[in-house]
Amino acid sequence: MSIPTIGVVVFPGSNCDRDAEAAWTELGFGNVKMLWHQDTDLTGIDAIIVPGGFSYGDALRAGAVAAMSPVMDAVADFAADGGPVAGICNGFQILCEAGLLPGALTRNSGLTFVCKPTVLKVCTDDSPFLFEYEVGGNVIIPIAHGEGRYVCSPETLAELEENDLIAFRYAENPNGSLADIAGIIGGPDRNVLGMMPHPERAVSEALGSTGGIPFFVSLAGAIQQTLNEVTVG
Repeated sequence: MSIPTIGVVVFPGSNCDRDAEAAWTELGFGNVKMLWHQDTDLTGIDAIIVPGGFSYGDALRAGAVAAMSPVMDAVADFAADGGPVAGICNGFQILCEAGLLPGALTRNSGLTFVCKPTVLKVCTDDSPFLFEYEVGGNVIIPIAHGEGRYVCSPETLAELEENDLIAFRYAENPNGSLADIAGIIGGPDRNVLGMMPHPERAVSEALGSTGGIPFFVSLAGAIQQTLNEVTVG
């Protein structure tokens, strides 16, 4: 059986890249390759995580400079071919800035940085990252952001709702996000996920929550299914 390998993108200012690596490897799901922001070769990568942090110090807008890094062109091609891509916190901001997901992340309504465990309502399980979640159920996953308020046009919101593209909603909105949105899905095969909460920080009771485990279990299962299909084919 092939061993799955995920790529974790590292930008100047990333600070959750090692958290994502640790979650994947300590849960025993496979290997991790750290991808520097100038890398463009994704050979052997089965999925990509664009992690949280403060890429380029949020010097322009959160995620705006990182979206122009060479690696993001490769990530866009990877996603267009159906490869699973998840952007977490700053990664979500980057995916929106790069045009892989619609909408934008703006300053929290309270204009303060918010860091706390957050209850999320699971809105869909139709994504490589969400298979193991129970639709309609609640999970606790922490947030840590100052620019997490999701906004989009009325037309985009209608499209998200009509096509079941909202992944998570906040049970109690901590940042003023439109329609309580905490995460959304995009991509040709619903293979791109952006979410502000940090599943990599919720993979053990020692961290205060296990609400992120289904995220990684889902991804590992989706990758293994793809690898099995390639082997059989």
